[in-house]
Amino acid sequence: MKTRTNLAIAVGSILAAVYMTPAFAGIDFTAGDWKVDISGNVNAFYVGADCDNGANTAVVGGLACTGDRATSVRNGLLPAAFVFSATSRQGDYDVGVTIGLYPGINSSAAAGVNGAGLPQALQTPGIDARQAFFTFGDASWGTVKMGRDIGIFGKDAILDDMTLLGVGSTGGNAAPGNTSLGRIGIGYIYTDWEPQITYTTPNYSGFSGSVGIFQPLDAVGSASYTRHSSPQIQAGLSYDWGDAKNDDFTGKVWGGVVSQKAQATAADIAANGSGASTSFTGSGFDGGIKLDYAGFEGVLYGYSGKGLGTTGLFILPTSADGQKRDSDGGYAQLTYKIDKLKIGASYGESNLKLASDEKADPSASDLLKRNDSGVVGVYYSLTKNVTLVGEYIDTKSKAWNGNSASDTTYAIGGIIFF
Repeated sequence: MKTRTNLAIAVGSILAAVYMTPAFAGIDFTAGDWKVDISGNVNAFYVGADCDNGANTAVVGGLACTGDRATSVRNGLLPAAFVFSATSRQGDYDVGVTIGLYPGINSSAAAGVNGAGLPQALQTPGIDARQAFFTFGDASWGTVKMGRDIGIFGKDAILDDMTLLGVGSTGGNAAPGNTSLGRIGIGYIYTDWEPQITYTTPNYSGFSGSVGIFQPLDAVGSASYTRHSSPQIQAGLSYDWGDAKNDDFTGKVWGGVVSQKAQATAADIAANGSGASTSFTGSGFDGGIKLDYAGFEGVLYGYSGKGLGTTGLFILPTSADGQKRDSDGGYAQLTYKIDKLKIGASYGESNLKLASDEKADPSASDLLKRNDSGVVGVYYSLTKNVTLVGEYIDTKSKAWNGNSASDTTYAIGGIIFF
């Protein structure tokens, strides 16, 4: 039970992150040839979680909390943020640079800022430098980005998640780290922040696309695949229509893909025997649609992968012998905004299938079968920068051998953007 809970806390802390949207652009000023923008947020929530303390709750990869009731004052899905960016027109090119620093309000354990929290006296939070990139390009042919930034695959899923401004599922509340989960691992695989070189097209009548090479990632929680002879590839395409200021009906559709090859080390091949796979290629695709009409907003999203894993990219993607596991999931969400008040409800799930060499005896495996949750939220714009939040979350995890865990959580707090 403790091992499963610690995995959920660690995965949530490692993966969850903030993405500053243009709607919250911050303080602008001009310095010489450069336009400088400083933006960020600070948030805090009181969170109470009734965790499952029953028998047979061990679920490897499960995200419902287990053990005693846990209360905390913590960050939500977003840690605090301080983002510095500067842009300039130099010759025939628009150039820019961005550095984003993300401190949490909760103290960090010895494992670092992305590990589980450490709620003890005389501790301190850490600063997570998730963004460091530069861009060059022109409106006529597009933009090239080089550095570390948010990925392409799964990006829109988290940006359109209503719990982005709240908490969602916690993944563990007793020792909160920098962030909660929202719907990470319970509706979508987290896009993550990765070293990359990407190209984004200009906007052609609402259509735009991106493609890039990314730092390949090691497999986590499965056979050890830590050798990479080729980059990870991600690409996406989207179409937006309507103008929120002038049109009653607006929306967008999008899709993305991700793929990478990973190889086992010589030591792992020797240890696992001749029957183990020496390499595997993990891949996945996703897509979604968002529609806005007269205060209503609906989002429908789904993904599917082979050897892609669950919760985060290439987490639990294969069996011990390197056979790929299939995974899929998605979420549906509906919100309605009345003046300064937005109310919403959503349901999502993430499923992980057994690999071919694990199917002979499913009852022997406490591997995750499904994480799912329902969320009801209320979001009130106290000012144009301050939002007060209340959420109720019901999270369930189920293993292939029948083990299961569930928790109910409520969160009350707020967030300010500048």
